[in-house]
Amino acid sequence: MSKLKYIGLDVHQASISVAILDENGKLVMQSVIATRAAALLELLDGVRGTVQVTFEEGTYSAWLYDLLVRRVSKVVVCNPRKNALLKKGNKSDRIDAWKLAELLRGGMLSPVYHGENSTRTLQELTRSYMTLTQDTTRVMSRIKAIYRSQAIVYGGKKLYTGRHRGEWLSQLKQPGLLCRAERLYEELDLLQQLRRKAKQGLLVESQKHPVCARLRSIPYLGPIRAAVLAARVQTPHRFRSKRQFWAYCGLGLETRSSADYLQVEGQIKRSRKKVLIRGLNLDHNHDLKNIFKGVAMSASIFSGPLQGFYQERVAAGIKPEMAQLTLARKIAAIALTIWKKGESFDPAKLKAQAA
Repeated sequence: MSKLKYIGLDVHQASISVAILDENGKLVMQSVIATRAAALLELLDGVRGTVQVTFEEGTYSAWLYDLLVRRVSKVVVCNPRKNALLKKGNKSDRIDAWKLAELLRGGMLSPVYHGENSTRTLQELTRSYMTLTQDTTRVMSRIKAIYRSQAIVYGGKKLYTGRHRGEWLSQLKQPGLLCRAERLYEELDLLQQLRRKAKQGLLVESQKHPVCARLRSIPYLGPIRAAVLAARVQTPHRFRSKRQFWAYCGLGLETRSSADYLQVEGQIKRSRKKVLIRGLNLDHNHDLKNIFKGVAMSASIFSGPLQGFYQERVAAGIKPEMAQLTLARKIAAIALTIWKKGESFDPAKLKAQAA
């Protein structure tokens, strides 16, 4: 019977610290190798038994996962935000690798999903578009900051259009500020051009994925939102239920409780005190949260089948912002359901109860 080996990898640009534990937690080997495929595969070839490997999500995680997934029995790409034990006590590359292997052996790691290669091109095009969108927004904010610093009143989109750019620049009297604003405008023009190309490429690629067309059947879930949703989620079967999907989208409720059981007449009974709700979960995918909150905001303002759901919640005494959150959760649940079943949105199946 083959013995289990647990391998923790602390990955850096130049080197990988490796720690190998057996099934009893004994440190079998600890080494440092170069961050190269050949060096890592040579190390694995010398390990006997059933091998499980873990490393943290980061720059090299996709490359490492593709390299190892068919060569070992199990690969766990863990969430570094939830590895609180790595931050305690002494810290070094060797210690981190050993702790990762120990946490893998104990089953205490939170995995990050990897493994859907059919959407890889869509994922990369989405990253390109989202990065250019963020960079464009950042440059626009810097342009606004220049005029704000000179107490120049601005508003609307005229500040960024080429037609009105000359009259805005004429208001800057300081030569240094004028030069800086001109360079930012040049950068903005280039970013907007690249963003349009990235958007076109993303839309063309999304047409190759039938799920995008089904997601677009949901009111106010447009082609860009559908493409980003498909790229970020990759497959709906990652989530067993809608509540897991809500947590991934930042729409899950975090609760806190303590002293859940009491001793009553010599018997242990569960306490009936109310569980405290501390708000939405913090560890989530921000793009998906923005998508569903944006769709819910549009659906609550404009007429359609989803607006009736929102208005019913408000009429029942729920605050508008909480009713909008409930609508966002409902839309997320609908998206997950139609994705799993391969259907399109049907207003007739929209249930009246809260999500």
